[in-house]
Amino acid sequence: MAKALLGYVGGSDPRLLAEMRRLQQRVQDLESELVRIQAENDALATAAASHTGDSLLESIDVPQAEPALT
Repeated sequence: MAKALLGYVGGSDPRLLAEMRRLQQRVQDLESELVRIQAENDALATAAASHTGDSLLESIDVPQAEPALT
């Protein structure tokens, strides 16, 4: 019975194992890139906050709001 269940869910098909490894590596790559981008974003936010002393939005000179749709 265990062999039947193992075969039913994929078993040890080399193609499935290779795809699983490839996907696991892709997830690890994306997670590490996410950590890198978050750190870069934090550094940029800190630099922007210390550079202006004000909110970034307050430093934008817009005399009046413009409509999104005309």
